[in-house]
Amino acid sequence: MNTLKKAKGFKKSRPGLYLSIGTSLFGIVGVAKQIQLARRETDTLKLLDAVVSGAAVLTNAAVLIRELRRLDIDDVLADD
Repeated sequence: MNTLKKAKGFKKSRPGLYLSIGTSLFGIVGVAKQIQLARRETDTLKLLDAVVSGAAVLTNAAVLIRELRRLDIDDVLADD
């Protein structure tokens, strides 16, 4: 199996999903810093940008969690 196929398979695996969820949630740290900076500068546009970025990160994490749940359901069905 070549390296590219392994990498694509890792993305859909349980450890790959956990890693993706972790990196998505780690993005919240950057968003929190953006929000603090925007509030300190009282810049409404930067604050709006940070809020939208935060919503995108949370949505991405929710999609990954849904994929993880689907993977768990498939594993249970595969054991039968």
